[in-house]
Amino acid sequence: MKLETVIAERKNKTIYRDGDRCVKVFASEYSKADILNEALNQARIEETGLHIPKVLEVTTIDGKWAIVSEYIEGKTLAQLMEEDPENKKEYLSLLVDLQLTMHAKTCTHLNKLKDKMNRKISESTLDATTRYELHTRLEGMPKHNKVCHGDFNPSNIIITKDGTPYILDWSHATQGNASADAARTYLLFWLNNDVEGAKMYLDLFCHKSNTARQYVQKWMPIVAASQSVKGNEHERELLLSWVDVVDYE
Repeated sequence: MKLETVIAERKNKTIYRDGDRCVKVFASEYSKADILNEALNQARIEETGLHIPKVLEVTTIDGKWAIVSEYIEGKTLAQLMEEDPENKKEYLSLLVDLQLTMHAKTCTHLNKLKDKMNRKISESTLDATTRYELHTRLEGMPKHNKVCHGDFNPSNIIITKDGTPYILDWSHATQGNASADAARTYLLFWLNNDVEGAKMYLDLFCHKSNTARQYVQKWMPIVAASQSVKGNEHERELLLSWVDVVDYE
């Protein structure tokens, strides 16, 4: 295995290209259970028929765990939007179409989104009263079992030369409510300092899915709080500012 071409570097992981294979190498301190769960998520999503890179093997390289998948040749949706800003709305429309195609799938063996969010809210630095209100609001939200990505954004979509879109990075995949997944995507645009893109995305998602904007907004404090336990200090501050965006009922 030749790990010479670095595709991307993330916190605690480096992604390489090795011919027609993509090798994601995790830092030695990364949770073994989380790595194996990511590979299992990806394998399970393969069975839904969605266009995603197939898992080829899970191995160790120089004592570090690695997931080996198919390498998908193409450009990310984020790259295409940057190169062709005049057609940003069309690219965002494609993003929403892909997300809705994904939400139409079910995968009963995935972890439940509500369970994960409840755990993350409990781990947050929020005071006990706010955590209680968030847990209560989360429990009151409708229970669905749709495939949710958890990190659905333009940089995780690859468009091949023949125009086929592939969805990458299934480490955060769960089954649950599609509007929670949309709220997460909306917040990711904000974290990327693309407020215009966030608003355009939400308009498109609500229109195409026939979902009330207020319903997605009701998820935002829950999603922001659950995501605040990771990331850098700036991201945590911005996410926690969203916890009070919508008044509690």
